[in-house]
Amino acid sequence: MTDFEPPKSRAELRKRLYFFTLKLIEFIDLLPKDNVSQRIGDELFSSGTSVISNYIEGQAAITKKAMTEFMLEAIKCTNEAKLWLALLRDSKRANQQKVKWFLDELDELSQILASLINSKEKL
Repeated sequence: MTDFEPPKSRAELRKRLYFFTLKLIEFIDLLPKDNVSQRIGDELFSSGTSVISNYIEGQAAITKKAMTEFMLEAIKCTNEAKLWLALLRDSKRANQQKVKWFLDELDELSQILASLINSKEKL
């Protein structure tokens, strides 16, 4: 794991998640058009875009418990997205450097989301 600068505000984290999601959509759009790549791409789209949606739902949660559940779901989605990315990388269906960026970003986002669960305030 690398050292990283956590976001300083909700707006900053939301922007980072939004940027990640846009880049992911562009990446998926460029996958080969074969059946396997498209199916993996569908799974990656589902899990990858669920990270931001769960974060946003968590921010709207009324209780700390509900927020925690959404953050945990977002973390699960980062883990699932990493699986699909690794399969694309190892089956040589995607650019290795692009996949590395996504994997690194998902690692950091997962750490940030986990830190939110332990914090007293919502970020």
